[in-house]
Amino acid sequence: MASITALPAKSPSSEIIATLERDGCVVVTGVIDAATREAITRELTPHLENSDAGTRLNKTYAAQGGPSDFYPGNTKRITALVTRSETFCSFVTHPLMLSTCDALLKPNCASYQVHATAALVVGPGATVQVLHREEDPFQFFKLPRPNMIVASMWAITDFTEENGGTHLVPGSHRWPVDRVAREDEVAAAEMPAGSVLMWMGGTLHGAGANRSHDDWRFGVFLSWSLGWLRQEENQYLDVPPDAARKLPKEVRNLIGYRMHAALGYADVATKQPSQTAN
Repeated sequence: MASITALPAKSPSSEIIATLERDGCVVVTGVIDAATREAITRELTPHLENSDAGTRLNKTYAAQGGPSDFYPGNTKRITALVTRSETFCSFVTHPLMLSTCDALLKPNCASYQVHATAALVVGPGATVQVLHREEDPFQFFKLPRPNMIVASMWAITDFTEENGGTHLVPGSHRWPVDRVAREDEVAAAEMPAGSVLMWMGGTLHGAGANRSHDDWRFGVFLSWSLGWLRQEENQYLDVPPDAARKLPKEVRNLIGYRMHAALGYADVATKQPSQTAN
């Protein structure tokens, strides 16, 4: 059976990055403490309580040509986390994440950016999600693609096989387009609260089915991409200029309020928060 390597947060970043690059995924334990988990839970809970449970998302996605089971039900989801949680911004700039992006994305771009954000609370009865790759929208690159995206899932509560811990297929980031994962090649990310699961944009993955009776799994998703790619989440609508001005400069730059080489200029009359790369 497939398995996912787990390393403690005190491990050298070079070891974590090498494991991620080799296997396409890695779990790092002990990254965020209880106080941080409590803070982000407190900040996001009011938004999650008003979120859609998944049915509407599936209908919308299927109407646009996507698979009807892409967004499992019994799951509360919200996006736009940069504007909804001050604590989340510390995830965006976490040294381990930036070191990883420096090593794996920076060789292919002048600067990288936040690609997508989401908070997910997955309840009992949620079904398994279809396996997919973060970089699937960029079909004009043939598999295996160059490093384009690095993704992460932050465990706010424990992730177990029973409550649907994320499924991944180690090594699939190097597979040809016609290879299909066998059941014994799929591993569940089991990790204690405070851990972070990281995976490459080319790694097959999907949410597992929550078969528990009363265990709601809470995770925070965050991905980064090459600075010249179109972001999956439109940060300029989620974080308009007036809101972006209030953010730390590093966060503002990472969500896209800076130029990438000659891309992304704007009329200075619009008074954007930042127009130059650092």
